[in-house]
Amino acid sequence: MKSFIFVPATAPEAKIAQLLIYGANVILVEGSYDEAYDLCLEASRKFGWYQRNTGYNPYMTEGKKTAALEICEQLHWDVPDKVIVAVGDGCIIGGLWKGFLDFHRLGFIERLPEMIGVQAEGASPIVEALRSGELKERPATTIADSICVGKPRDAVKALRAMRDSGGFGLTVSDGEILRAMSQLARDTGVFAELAAAAAYAGFLKLAGMGKLKSDERVLVMITGNGLKDIPAARRAAGEPMTTKPELTLLEDLLRQKKLIEQ
Repeated sequence: MKSFIFVPATAPEAKIAQLLIYGANVILVEGSYDEAYDLCLEASRKFGWYQRNTGYNPYMTEGKKTAALEICEQLHWDVPDKVIVAVGDGCIIGGLWKGFLDFHRLGFIERLPEMIGVQAEGASPIVEALRSGELKERPATTIADSICVGKPRDAVKALRAMRDSGGFGLTVSDGEILRAMSQLARDTGVFAELAAAAAYAGFLKLAGMGKLKSDERVLVMITGNGLKDIPAARRAAGEPMTTKPELTLLEDLLRQKKLIEQ
């Protein structure tokens, strides 16, 4: 099947390589995520292409909701008290909420979780709309490219998910996201990309603020693998040590780094 995928030219190399290796026609747009999105919509209308963009194609919500169905099944129908998820366009949190609603209406689960959306401070139109009641589009800036969205296409569903579930939204800084990316890997063995680590950063922030009860079950949704953005991982983890293949030089280096006793 012939496919055309529009991405910002600033997208991580690993993501671009993944698209290319499967045979997609990849178009790098010299602009923001929102500008790439708009160009994709225009092109699909012009050339008669089927449009499957997140936040535009309703089947995307149906796909995202399957994650909620799997959560219910894997937790033996005892849903978490809170579900924390990073938000860009809003499709994932909206889809998850629909999945929980479907199972609740069918009687598979007895209660519904609070949906908590996490956005980067520089790309937080949905969280701001939740607080002010008005959605405003604005340029987005954050190191977490997957949620670097200033014009969210699924804002209505995202806002509904948080409001109807009794949940809320919060923002985290790029620094908090980087620290969470590293801490998540070291504490749990889960290597997440920056956007996914934003959800964990939100979890850490809420815990630090005392907004999570000790008896609550909290699920943090990790939505992307860290190998998608190696430069970001290197930035979060720091640089490796370098030495020539000589034991004495290695010993000097380790002493200098205070990794062995002097």
